[in-house]
Parts: sequence; structure tokens; C-alpha cells
Amino acid sequence: MFIDSAKIEVRAGSGGKGCKSLYRDKYQRQGKPDGGDGGKGADIIFRADHNLLTLLDFQYHRHFFGQHGSHGSGNNKKGRAAEDVIVRVPMGTTIKDAVTGSLLRDLNEDGQEVIIVKGGKGGIGNCHRKEATPGEPGEKRTVILDLKLLADVGVVGFPNAGKSTLITAISNARPKIAAYPFTTMGPVLGVVDATHKKFVIADLPGLIEGASEGRGLGDKFLKHLERTKVLIHIVDMAGFEGRNPADDYKKINLELKNYSKSIYKKPQVVCANKMDIAGAEGNLKRFKRLIKKPVYAISALEKTNLGELIDAVANKL
Repeated sequence: MFIDSAKIEVRAGSGGKGCKSLYRDKYQRQGKPDGGDGGKGADIIFRADHNLLTLLDFQYHRHFFGQHGSHGSGNNKKGRAAEDVIVRVPMGTTIKDAVTGSLLRDLNEDGQEVIIVKGGKGGIGNCHRKEATPGEPGEKRTVILDLKLLADVGVVGFPNAGKSTLITAISNARPKIAAYPFTTMGPVLGVVDATHKKFVIADLPGLIEGASEGRGLGDKFLKHLERTKVLIHIVDMAGFEGRNPADDYKKINLELKNYSKSIYKKPQVVCANKMDIAGAEGNLKRFKRLIKKPVYAISALEKTNLGELIDAVANKL
């Protein structure tokens, strides 16, 4: 299951109490203050990990609490600091404060980390000739995790246009393929080995009219296009279910524009798929007259003309 959003609660550990203690022996009748300081509470640290691909774990584990620091003790013994809590998240995860909505950090590099809440300082023992103090409480907050995939290229198009077949043909990804719409229910990443360049490609669930407003699966996954550099716009040139390829092309671009102008302005490589089906050649001629930009005619199923498409994408990158 692909999960790309989660709301969790984090609370750092409190500092240990400072100790109030007096050392006495036959020479120290009045007593000498020797209470040690308390230990620091645990921080909660989020770290990006390239081995993780989804926020699924946070569906079942929504609370992260740090241990408290140990209390100080007599004979000037300082309490032990609590060990920090490391929370691993996928690369590309943004962390926002749930109350203010402010962005705390965007973790887009492997090993990158940030302290989300700090543990409380330990209390002061009376060995400093001052009154012993309790430890400070640890910080707490509720945060929203939002995963945006790190891919160079995103594939967009109507359901059943052949996106999954294409990504299977040109990369190491193996998404589910079937002859019905919305076979792909979540993003799928693959690596394409072009002549002079390797790049990561993302197959997203198909878009429909109104996707930018919440229809279908589009609005949920369109955010994964934000980090891509190039889009492959795949069009079913066979006219599945009597659709007009030119209308499909315009409708998808309209949904991209309504969702985000920055995504809409990304460079596109237009791909005319299903050229192995009867009637596709005539549709392609009409499509080219209307679109008036380079169109790469392919058959993802029969793996024809894929090299030219891959080179065009690599050049755009």
C-alpha cells in the first residue's frame, strides 16, 4: 500500500531532576552540598532514509515519545542523558507543524536530518551552591508528514493510455497492467538507462476531468509531479472508448494548469501510444495538425520507437 501522508505526535523527554544532597562526615558537621545535575531529555530527530519508499509505518505508529533524563544523585553524580530518538522517513518527505502550517524541513537527501522537538535540560544540583531545580519539560508538537516522490520524469495521461506498459518497457519497474482503467492505484518508480544518462521515472494513476478538484485519484498524486523536471504526456492514439486524442491532450493540460502552474509549465515530451492499433495512423495525422509540436509515435506494447522517445526525454533533462 502506498501511503504519502501522515499526522503524528512527537514529544521529547524531560530533563532529570537536580539532586539536593548534603555530604557529612566527622569533619563536615554542617554538611557540604554535593547533589549532582539531572540528565538531558531525549530529542526527537527525523532522518531521511533512501531505503524507505512510503509512509505506511506511520499509519500504525503515530506517537513518538523520548525518554526522560536520569535524576542527579549525591556525591556530585550527574544523571545520564537520555538517548535521542531517530525517526526514519523516505527521501522527499516534508515536515509541517500541524497547528501553524509552517514548513519545518524538507528532507530530500539521504541521511539529512532535523531535530523536530528538543529534550528538556537537566535540573541543577545543589553542588553549585544553589537550590536544586527540577528538569525542564521536553518540547512537544503535532506534525504532518507529506511525501513527494523524487523522480526526474513523470508520466501523465488518461487512464488506460498505456502509462504502465510504457514504464515496464523502458525501465526496471513492474507495475500491474490490465485492460481496464485505474489499474495503477499508486505511484511506481523505475530507472531508465538512456544512452548517455540514467534517470528515474514515475508512473502515476491516470487523470480524468476534474482531477485537480478531487475527482478520481489525480488530486492525491499530482503533488508527486512537483519535483520532476520533465513530463511524458502519453496520449492514446487509438481513441479508446471513442475518445478524441486531441481533446484528451487538452483536457490533461487543463487539469495540470488548474492544479499548479509550475507543473503545467514543466517541459513535456508528447508521446502518441498504441500505434499498433488500426485507425491510429489517421488519428495521428489529425493530432499533429492540431497540436503543432514534436510528437513521438510509439507502441509500448510492441516496444517500437522507444529509443527515440527515451533520447528525447534525456535531452530535455
